Amino acid sequence: MKRLTGALLAVLVGGQAAAMDLKSLDLKDGGAIAKAQISPRCGGGNVAPAFSWSGEPAGTKSFALTMIDLTARPPTGWAHWVVVDLPANVHSLPSGGALPEGAHAVPGSGGGVTYFGPCPPVGTGVHQYLFTVYALPGPTPELMPRGDPRETAAALAGAASAKASLTGTAEPSPDQSGGPRPS
Repeated sequence: MKRLTGALLAVLVGGQAAAMDLKSLDLKDGGAIAKAQISPRCGGGNVAPAFSWSGEPAGTKSFALTMIDLTARPPTGWAHWVVVDLPANVHSLPSGGALPEGAHAVPGSGGGVTYFGPCPPVGTGVHQYLFTVYALPGPTPELMPRGDPRETAAALAGAASAKASLTGTAEPSPDQSGGPRPS
């Protein structure tokens, strides 16, 4: 399973895109995701992390941001959040995930269009989450396949002229409520 997760990570992070810089006041790259960002099903606040990015190439027309659980459903992962059509003049998202005019989220693997915080199932071990911003040469509807949001993330990765990623981890919570999922 680690080999499959590594393969997905290579596809989503690797490739020909130039490097950008992605930062978050709410995430430490490679560290545990804070309780505020965890799903309410696991006792968290389900607050989307704040992000800022820079270093996109000239000619960038839009950005996209994805959150993929690399551990779930190998080899493609589970898409928690897919935001597209972030205007080229926008270089940050606030904590809570409010989107600027023109941007929108597309349904993730669970069908929802809002941020869906981590809540790995009990017995599955630590999950790794990949947050990636993509600089795109055009509007994203031209790039997005119909269907699985994981295919959308892969299409974004293939079309990006630059990208940057952060990773975070989350462990299963023994107090999972099974309560409502964010939509």
